[in-house]
Amino acid sequence: MATRQLGRSIVLQSFYEWDFDGQKADLTEVVERNLGEFGPGIDEPEFVWKLVKGVAEHRKEIDKIISKAAPEWPLEQIAIIDRNCLRIGLFELLFADRNEVPPKVAINEAIELAKNYGGPNSGKFVNGVLGTIYREIGEPGKDHKKEEKKEPEIKE
Repeated sequence: MATRQLGRSIVLQSFYEWDFDGQKADLTEVVERNLGEFGPGIDEPEFVWKLVKGVAEHRKEIDKIISKAAPEWPLEQIAIIDRNCLRIGLFELLFADRNEVPPKVAINEAIELAKNYGGPNSGKFVNGVLGTIYREIGEPGKDHKKEEKKEPEIKE
């Protein structure tokens, strides 16, 4: 498993435990324990901490976005794995450095987490929610490129 994939798995496991416990546990202790147990010698522990910190700091905003994108699924009724896959994917999609994690990579990684750790429909659900949000925000520069192609070339 690639280092960043393993890192995302550790982040997911940590948020799952934290969320399952009613968000009462010390998230830092949970992450430290999971890093030690599942990722000894991981090449990029700072990536794990960056994800954990980012998701934790933006969680309320991310949760509002999830609620708007999936109004028929109240947040507390979304499976814990799916909810946290969405949180990780949305953090990477909306707040992470797009040069480090391109939007499509963020979406694909969240879908893979959901497929690997969630139920039989988790991948489809995460794909649907993240795809909706991605279409809504658009891809930076994509519209600009289309406009450039529409303008005819003038020859003199």
